[in-house]
Amino acid sequence: MKKVIVISTSLRHDSNSHALAEQFAAGAKAAGHQVELISLKGKDIRFCVGCLSCQHTGACIFKDDVPAIMESVLNADVVCWATPIYYYEMSGQMKTLIDRMNAMYPKDYRFREVYLLTTAAEEGAHVPTRAESGLQGWIDCYGKATLKGHIFCGGVGAANEIAGNAKLQEAYALGKSL
Repeated sequence: MKKVIVISTSLRHDSNSHALAEQFAAGAKAAGHQVELISLKGKDIRFCVGCLSCQHTGACIFKDDVPAIMESVLNADVVCWATPIYYYEMSGQMKTLIDRMNAMYPKDYRFREVYLLTTAAEEGAHVPTRAESGLQGWIDCYGKATLKGHIFCGGVGAANEIAGNAKLQEAYALGKSL
């Protein structure tokens, strides 16, 4: 049994990327894994100010929702990120969380497998490449971890437009394959 954390970064009600996250989580649960699905909706996540205090103390100067999320990530075997694509990049809230998790860098971590789930109004293989590249920058800081899979669903701009899309079953299958 693996400990799986799924971080859904969309703040929109009936988010398409959150639907993918739910299916990935459901598949992982069906496979017998322990799953925690965290939505950033309603979370207090402040911007990193670059003070680097966390590199010396192991903790950020800000007291918000990030430390609890970071603890879940540190103790997970699998980390799955779900984000809508805005202007060919990950959501701002995903990038803000990644920046704030700088306090993780000097710490021991369990995760080895990282997955990415992305959605966008625009279709085309090029659409999620910058989001994947941005996440890869984070993964590169954790030498024992690798990006194991990425599902992109284009052509879904309106809320819940992903309903009935085959990518939902693909996300479920990916979660179940862990």
